[in-house]
Amino acid sequence: MVLNSDGPSNMRYQQLTDGLFQKFSDLVYEKTGIFLKPEKKELLNARLGKRLRATGIESFKEYYEYVIHDRSGEELVHLIDNVSTNFTSFFRENSHFEILSSTVLPAFVKEGRGKNKEILLWSSASSSGEEPYTMAMVVENFASQHPGMRYRIMATDISTRVLAQAKRGVYAEERVAKVPKPFLKKYFQKGVGSSDGYVKVKDELRRVVQFDRFNLMGDFPWRAAIDVIFCRNVMIYFNRETQQELVSKFHDALTPGGYLFIGHSESISGLKHSFTQVDATAYMKR
Repeated sequence: MVLNSDGPSNMRYQQLTDGLFQKFSDLVYEKTGIFLKPEKKELLNARLGKRLRATGIESFKEYYEYVIHDRSGEELVHLIDNVSTNFTSFFRENSHFEILSSTVLPAFVKEGRGKNKEILLWSSASSSGEEPYTMAMVVENFASQHPGMRYRIMATDISTRVLAQAKRGVYAEERVAKVPKPFLKKYFQKGVGSSDGYVKVKDELRRVVQFDRFNLMGDFPWRAAIDVIFCRNVMIYFNRETQQELVSKFHDALTPGGYLFIGHSESISGLKHSFTQVDATAYMKR
């Protein structure tokens, strides 16, 4: 979740001032934990310019006032959607899914999880759906060899835009290039006619993934209930204080013996936590 270049802004009548950039940056940080560095000013200028044109508001100052006084919170959602870019892919950082299928799930089954207790997995920054659908393929494949195993996957993101795409489950064919052919055949439908060049996640897989909007900075409604949490390539955009808060909340939300997976470019080694490291970016709650 990070601002990327959109090319030059089409706004000719104004530029975002340093003072207003700081105000927007503070607001985004307060609401999402995302820290916008000063070098992101021009990118924010371009992104917010699009929103000004969409709303008919003529200045960044007026738009800021509009956002903070909008009691519905809808414009804040639009603001967050416009400043966040979600990069993901199927089977990204595949070692995590290998650990899930070869180590985590077999251990759970041995403990009786999946029968005595439904296994609950959470993709906490699900973006456009590739991560939770990959989780679903891996778990469903494992469950097919262990009759009676029950599980559920929660998928959340702060962006309503990417959640809408995830719920549709429709992707360009090049987006599924890393999906193993047996999985591609079993879990995807190939588009025809006007949908040629696209694939759609089959209903049987979509049914096991529940998508909802959730802000990681909010209070977690779960405590010692989740068995597996994926939070990958998100904390790199948070400052140390926010990272610490989030890791503590993840620990509280996991069941004993539950697992946390973070991105390959991330580390929690410098934070205070009670996790046991089981792989480079995989941790267990004892």
